[in-house]
Amino acid sequence: MEKTFLIRKEEPADYKAVYSLTEKAFFDMPFGDHNEQDLVERLRKSDAFIPELSMVALLDRVIVGHIMLTRNKIKNEGNEFESLTLGPVSVLPEYQRQGIGSRLIRAAMDRAREMGYKSVLLVGHEHFYPRFGFVPASRFGILSPIEVPDPVFMALELEERGLSGVSGILEYPREFFE
Repeated sequence: MEKTFLIRKEEPADYKAVYSLTEKAFFDMPFGDHNEQDLVERLRKSDAFIPELSMVALLDRVIVGHIMLTRNKIKNEGNEFESLTLGPVSVLPEYQRQGIGSRLIRAAMDRAREMGYKSVLLVGHEHFYPRFGFVPASRFGILSPIEVPDPVFMALELEERGLSGVSGILEYPREFFE
């Protein structure tokens, strides 16, 4: 019997399961601070939260993955541009490397595009995210507010020329630093 796979908007009833899966997903990761599950909680309570862009993956009605995109701003001396931050993306360890994270990323990008967002930024693995079209954000003149290697701070245009004329420093929601 084939397993049923579904991606849908996260609901408040999912929060406890998402907290647990995020904690498990990042437990053995060599990067991060291993508090990604608390970041998800803080972001849900922030002005940056967009409920339609917090999505879960279910396999036979069990939540096995989660993705969140939140609002951010790119600022320079005279301008401010709205964008999105991708992350965290979490998949239960026993379901990793099966394409669930990729399917979540594609679904979230499609939904963000439908909602009229023009770009997404992230700090992530330099060999994973380019398959979705992400390139170093420095190509657009966008800089990270935290010190990270250039290849891991990436941007994606959700529409053609979505970052045309945009440059500056990304301003993450303060919840990223609490």
